Amino acid sequence: MNLLTTILPAWVRWLTLISAAAVFGTIVYNKGRQVEGEKHIAYLAEQSAQTLKIAKAQQVVVTQTQIKYVDRINTIYAKGEEIEKQVPIYITQVDNASFAVSVGFVRLYDAAWSGDDPGSAADSDRDPSEISLAQVAEADVFNATTCRAWRELAQGLRENYTRLKSTMDQQR
Repeated sequence: MNLLTTILPAWVRWLTLISAAAVFGTIVYNKGRQVEGEKHIAYLAEQSAQTLKIAKAQQVVVTQTQIKYVDRINTIYAKGEEIEKQVPIYITQVDNASFAVSVGFVRLYDAAWSGDDPGSAADSDRDPSEISLAQVAEADVFNATTCRAWRELAQGLRENYTRLKSTMDQQR
């Protein structure tokens, strides 16, 4: 030991000890960071797999819902067109001549669809308009068909959202 103290002064021994401790500490610190990094990568891989699983399940839900409701909506429009073609059968020229559609009716009808105020009633509201009863029926059939299709679309969107949410909850 006396030889060691003679050859190396105390400050060199301390500096060597501190340097060795710093190198060892750095190695241990970096190894810890590596382990944490590997844990993070494993977590991200697990999340990616989970997300992919959810996306595939939701894709099935969207496809099923879309097929179901697109067919329903197409059926509604087809039936509406069929009914609209039958208007001349149910409302003949004799009916058009017998039942005049008044100007007041047309004003109220237009106001109802636009959301505007029809204004105050006038004597001209009693006069017959140039619109036949058959034209009113055709417009009403078209509007009813469109409203039914929108209702199906809203129900489909609601069902799609509910099923997507349920699928995501089940996959977690």
